[in-house]
Amino acid sequence: MSQQLGTLEDLPDAYRADMAAAGVAPLWPMMRNVLPHGRPSAVTRPGFWDYGKLRPLLLRAGELTPVEKAERRVLVLCDPGRGAGAMQATASIYLGMQLLLPGETAPAHVHTPSAVRIVVEGQGGYTVVDGEKLPMEEGDLVLTPGGEWHDHGHEGSAPVVWLDALDLPLFVYLEGSYAVEGPLQAQRNRPDASQVEYRAAGLAPTRRPGAGARRYPMMRYPWERTRAALDAMAAHAGGDVAELDYVNPETGEDVLPTMGFTAMRIGAGQVEAPPLRSCSGAYHVIAGRGVAKIDGARFEFGPKATFTAPVFADIRIAAEDDCYLVRVHDRPLQEKLGYYEERAR
Repeated sequence: MSQQLGTLEDLPDAYRADMAAAGVAPLWPMMRNVLPHGRPSAVTRPGFWDYGKLRPLLLRAGELTPVEKAERRVLVLCDPGRGAGAMQATASIYLGMQLLLPGETAPAHVHTPSAVRIVVEGQGGYTVVDGEKLPMEEGDLVLTPGGEWHDHGHEGSAPVVWLDALDLPLFVYLEGSYAVEGPLQAQRNRPDASQVEYRAAGLAPTRRPGAGARRYPMMRYPWERTRAALDAMAAHAGGDVAELDYVNPETGEDVLPTMGFTAMRIGAGQVEAPPLRSCSGAYHVIAGRGVAKIDGARFEFGPKATFTAPVFADIRIAAEDDCYLVRVHDRPLQEKLGYYEERAR
């Protein structure tokens, strides 16, 4: 067992005053706060957001605040461990529910953090990324990577809502978060890459000599195809939960440098009980009902709900009927830093 470290109160008042005047502080009283033994000490707490409760608040926001005054009309999903107003759902993941009403446009901008949109409800919405118009249908995953211009519009007749997932906390911590605004983009008169170049897994446009792979060749991942792939995998999974990672179709790497996205199908009666992971995560329910237990917190979820898990969380998700979820996680960032790990339950 390690020796008990000294405290700040053990030191003479005059010595403490001299250190403060010199702009220094002793490490030893704080060491176990920043380097706890065995595993991290998480501030993040399991969070749960019922879409049935969020939707009326979003629609009321649409009545109270025109999109011109909001730029992005969003309700932030705040980590319970950090409290109301926290601009993060886990240590590294920001989540927000965004509303766009018929006829509205959200102005173009570009920013350093990367964002992904998971469409929650509605038809007729679209995102334009560097001139490519991306339809937004329920369950679709749409990328707006850092450094890419994007704006949103709505050509339908009913509200469109999507879940924003950003690596914003990382950029805020690094003091590198900023945006630049601009006019709406001119749209290319052609379908997006998911409908043309990358319609089938394992197939990509022929590469010309010397042409390198594009960093973000495909910006939209249609849910219709994702669900069909999950169903096909589940039919041969031998009772295991079906999981598919969203990847760059040219390289096979995660779609973003710091965030990963995994589509899941938990069949009726199945239980997902993964190993303890060093990455935090957020689960968005596309369809289905069940019960999630995260570090002892119990959440009864239905379609369009969202819940989060801290690092090394004990996670059990029991499906009452066939459940389809998208898990957002920071494993790509941890792997780049060289410390991602899994531990047996």
